[in-house]
Amino acid sequence: MRVFVTGAAGFIGSQIVRELQAAGHTVLGLARNDDNAKKLTEAGAEVHRGSLEEPESLSAGAADSDGVIHCAFDHSAFGQGFEKFIEVCEKDRRAIEALGSALIGSDRPLLITSGTGMGTPGPGQPSVEDHYDASHANPRKASEEAGAAVAERGVNVSVVRLPQVHDTVKQGLISPLIPLVREKGVSAYIGEGLNRWPAAHVSDVARLYRLALEKATAGSRYNAVAEEGVTMREIAEVIGKGLKVPVVSIPAEKAQAHFGWLAMFAGFDMPASSAITRQRLGWKPTGPGLVADLEQMKYF
Repeated sequence: MRVFVTGAAGFIGSQIVRELQAAGHTVLGLARNDDNAKKLTEAGAEVHRGSLEEPESLSAGAADSDGVIHCAFDHSAFGQGFEKFIEVCEKDRRAIEALGSALIGSDRPLLITSGTGMGTPGPGQPSVEDHYDASHANPRKASEEAGAAVAERGVNVSVVRLPQVHDTVKQGLISPLIPLVREKGVSAYIGEGLNRWPAAHVSDVARLYRLALEKATAGSRYNAVAEEGVTMREIAEVIGKGLKVPVVSIPAEKAQAHFGWLAMFAGFDMPASSAITRQRLGWKPTGPGLVADLEQMKYF
């Protein structure tokens, strides 16, 4: 299969490229600049010039493929406030609409990306694949709304929902947390620190994308979750040990002052299940756990 991959030079996308190639697929990778184009060429992928800001380039890439994996996302919003985050989520909506417009009526798969929080049925309950919270406060729901809209137009759409995706270099929202800990001189959690974040190693996530593409089951949602929930206290403790700073509990009312833009996530309890995903795709995560990767990080 010739697969158009957005975000192909990125953290997750570059792993997806390798996973697809190892399985015998060819990759057409989106490159927004010369550096990304070089990375893709060196990886043995074909280069398609374009960006999320150029919807016509996305449509052209999708039209020139047998299927699409859309894992690109504008991460510039992190650290710039909630309004900026809304803006980049709307950009993702437009990207999905552009990709879908080239696939209408073809049955060629479009695999889009969302977050596990979209499947949370209630407080303290694990996110599940067969649930979608249309009233969720997270603007990232725009991605699944766009997926549903293009599905109504005859596109074969499925969704991969991501947790904290990690290796020993990057760990989702934990990556920007580490410089904050260094700046504050303490590694903090809120209250008892029992709120949980789901996680998966990047190699396992890449394999799930490949399996989901090959199954191409329209309307399916998959949770790329290896660990249902790692507590914030565990995360704070391993970071504190790595940076050699005290680990402290702070009250919820001081979370905003301490964590800044990360405060909206630092107190969330976000467990997620992947039982349905494992059953449907035969996916079995084998990579290291989140704490193990954090323990192996080079903090200095």
